[in-house]
Amino acid sequence: MVAHDATGGVSPPRGGRSLVGQAAPCGGELGDRRREPAVGDDRRTPRLEGGDEAVEVVADGIEDRPLLAVRGDLDVLAEGPTGVGERGWVTGGEAGGAQPVEPCIELAVGPAASAVVVLGRHRVVQLGQQPGLDRIEPLPGGGLRIGALACLNDVAADPAVMRDWPVLRMAIHKSASAQLRNLATIGANLLQRTRCAYFRSEEPAPCNRRVPGSGCAALDGHDDRHALFGWTEDCIATQPSDPAVALAALDAHVLTRSATGARRIAVTDFHLLPADAVDRDTVLAPGELIEAIELGDPAPRSAYVKVRERESYEYALASAAVTVRLRDDGRIENARIALGSVALRPWRLADAEREIVGLAPDDPAVTEAIEAALAQARPVAGSAYKLAIARGAARRALLTAAGVPL
Repeated sequence: MVAHDATGGVSPPRGGRSLVGQAAPCGGELGDRRREPAVGDDRRTPRLEGGDEAVEVVADGIEDRPLLAVRGDLDVLAEGPTGVGERGWVTGGEAGGAQPVEPCIELAVGPAASAVVVLGRHRVVQLGQQPGLDRIEPLPGGGLRIGALACLNDVAADPAVMRDWPVLRMAIHKSASAQLRNLATIGANLLQRTRCAYFRSEEPAPCNRRVPGSGCAALDGHDDRHALFGWTEDCIATQPSDPAVALAALDAHVLTRSATGARRIAVTDFHLLPADAVDRDTVLAPGELIEAIELGDPAPRSAYVKVRERESYEYALASAAVTVRLRDDGRIENARIALGSVALRPWRLADAEREIVGLAPDDPAVTEAIEAALAQARPVAGSAYKLAIARGAARRALLTAAGVPL
């Protein structure tokens, strides 16, 4: 399970194999640990006094604090809700151990929350070896359920994923490094925060996601990795997850659970745009945890293309995930096209998807339909070059998915 609105990275385990948190290490998260508190940040971050006992802090309003859930016998780096903060570590203690899922949630969001370790503005609950949360299993009717704590490499190596949803395997293999993929989980990967340099800056900079109302430094600064779609003057950042793009093209759903019930959320609706909020990244409510991700019908004709400045361990300039179903005559019966690193959520080219039905995959009209969909983009000045990259990535992914030689 993965918790809402906790932005801490996670350290290498002392014996555990995997981990989960709002920003589990993927694509370079481990390199961003030491940061100064944001301007106006008055939180108090308790520190480990010694030994392996957990630090427990009882504070007023604890039930209102964002929740960070972690798995296994691990250390947790706690950071503030803005994505910056001092270091605070916790292991073991009353928040650790294997507890049933429901009591764990009640402990996190109910009156008994004072028993949970508090780090700065976070409540930390350790999920331990929760049964089933890393399980990958078939669904009735041909779908697949992937537990939120399944490691990325385990998902990519699953025979069903390799056979029926290759776009997800490809997107995972383009993420981070092999070492990080052995640790990072599929649920936490969806909760990565933006890679905008001003949001990640060690020096104070105007950023509405760090300090609401302070402005967006990227508007008049370095904007070459920023949005083509869905931005406002409050924020022009993009969402960096590779698997999220594949999951959007697969029409996957995120299954969540909280003390008040469960939800099933389309991946295409999971992330928030700046017009929705700048102080939140997803639709998750406080105390709501990701339990699993569900894939629908198999999409064996699917592919992912990622364009980046170097081939390994780098975020995308733009990417594309495509699924396609062909008729007996080789023409397109159905297609789904999602772009990555062009907005704060994976961006589906719905108009192009409709226009290319009935066309041969290599018909020039397919490229024209993609270009027409991209004409709706509103790139900031420095990111206009990404339009050509996005067009090429979408075209190549579609041809690859359809089995057309490049």
